[in-house]
Amino acid sequence: MSVHLIGGGATAIEDAPLHAPFVAEAALRATRAGRTQPRIAVISLHPEAEEKAEALGNLLAQAAMGSAIDMRLITGRPGEPIRLDAISDVDGIAVGGGVVEDVRAGLEPLFSEVRRLVAEGVPYLGVSAGAMIAAEGSFGGGSRIGGLVVSPEYAEDGYELEIEAGIGLVDVAIDVHVAQRGMLSRLVAAVESGLVASGLGVDERTALIVGDDGLRVEGEGSVWRVLRAEDGVLVSTIDT
Repeated sequence: MSVHLIGGGATAIEDAPLHAPFVAEAALRATRAGRTQPRIAVISLHPEAEEKAEALGNLLAQAAMGSAIDMRLITGRPGEPIRLDAISDVDGIAVGGGVVEDVRAGLEPLFSEVRRLVAEGVPYLGVSAGAMIAAEGSFGGGSRIGGLVVSPEYAEDGYELEIEAGIGLVDVAIDVHVAQRGMLSRLVAAVESGLVASGLGVDERTALIVGDDGLRVEGEGSVWRVLRAEDGVLVSTIDT
């Protein structure tokens, strides 16, 4: 099974096809488990958690193209971590966006269990912050490295970019909203400075699917690959 990372922005019904590969994998997992409907945990730690969880659930339902889903809508707040039983016996785990530090903190008690489930064939879908925390080393929301502004987004906040332990489903750092918010420069600076060894940046309305067969890109944007090179960094895009 695969890890599906969406770079944000895919919130309209016409974006449902981006979610369809995840739903299809959850349905296959359910069939193998003897269930007629996939059981999907939809987790939101957004400030408007109930609304956002319902919206993501609706996109997954639309992506199922008429097939029924046993949807678990799970919400949390800062300082209130998601309980372990929220993801017990599920066929898919979908984590939405929000403030990345809050999403990470709310899910941290579940990290080892999420890794175990994915290793056993449960697909993971991360949207925006939910995609960022899937990495082994998870970006925070800072816009400065060594005091220098490295991205225009929130450039006045004065926060240093910090790398925290993520779930560890992928072994490279993940950034999101890349082309839309000018985040490629942050990813480049993070790799060049040695904060992370390498990284992938996912545009909005774009999905990066990490599976046994390698990387696949779906949607209307790009996935940017940033690697260390002898004299700096190498930036390229992954073909769809």
